[in-house]
Amino acid sequence: MSPTKRPTIADIAEAAGVSKGAVSYALNGKAGVSAQTRERVVEIAARMGWHPSSAARALSDGRAGAIGLVVDRPARVLGIEPFFMQLISGVQAGLADTGTALLLQVTEDAGAEEAAYRRWWGERRVDGVLLVDLVEDDPRPRLLGELGLPALVVGHATGTPGVPSVWIDDAAAVRETLAYLAAMGHRRIARVAGPQRFVHTRDRGEVFERCAAELSLPGFALVHTDYSGEDGARATRRLLSGAARPTAIVYDNDVMAVAALGVAQEMGVSVPAELSVVAWDDSELCRLVHPALTAVHRRVPEYGERAAAALLALIGGADVPDILLDAPLLVPRGSTAPARR
Repeated sequence: MSPTKRPTIADIAEAAGVSKGAVSYALNGKAGVSAQTRERVVEIAARMGWHPSSAARALSDGRAGAIGLVVDRPARVLGIEPFFMQLISGVQAGLADTGTALLLQVTEDAGAEEAAYRRWWGERRVDGVLLVDLVEDDPRPRLLGELGLPALVVGHATGTPGVPSVWIDDAAAVRETLAYLAAMGHRRIARVAGPQRFVHTRDRGEVFERCAAELSLPGFALVHTDYSGEDGARATRRLLSGAARPTAIVYDNDVMAVAALGVAQEMGVSVPAELSVVAWDDSELCRLVHPALTAVHRRVPEYGERAAAALLALIGGADVPDILLDAPLLVPRGSTAPARR
């Protein structure tokens, strides 16, 4: 069976008994046709299943009707990390009623990400982009500025003048988490962090150090990972095999914290009796495992929705300021308990 033919303006004109020019005026809301003709043309177009061509629209008004998001993470990590799934669902919610699509690409190095932006610009595929995982001296905002592609950072946009951001200040949640653990008698607290190159990893780390000093906690162990469960498990084994084993570990994502529970069981370390575990970014995973994970809860879907709305406003020519969302909250569950004396 041959595919159904896509209706054209000529087909609508024939069905309505008017010229193609009149159909174009009617469908684009322009003067030149009567209200009665416009109503009839729109009704016939809807009945025939006609939709405007994005390519034709791009030629007429320069708009692609899409925004782009490149995630430079290993696909094996991205596929199982709830944070990005929640972020993307929020972005889609922010775009749902706008007729704008999300173009997503996963890359595994900075060169491929830059090539994606250049290709999108050359092909007029997107009207703007969301930037995630900012790094020190990040070249992407400069590149996108040169290309003339509006950009908005999802995260704290330090050192990127002229590029607005939607971000969450982790400082309050870091203080709350460390104060909570310290109040339960934990002195040896370790952190299993994400990649060192990310600005958000560094910013969170600086707050950890300040808060540890304020609480008179000894220097805590720090291990950097790629956010995967495998890397989180290796970091946990290393920490639990050391001479001064931590009594509490804070993980930079939920996937690594879940993996840590398996490692603790494998090594005969009871959670939470001998080891308290805290996950950054609460998710369904944190509630499904046993014991359920104490976690830092951020409204990630709202994060994505607000970022999409801000980028669309920027594309439309608005002056978009940095947007600071509500601080995350610590949600205590069964994976934390007072330290053994």
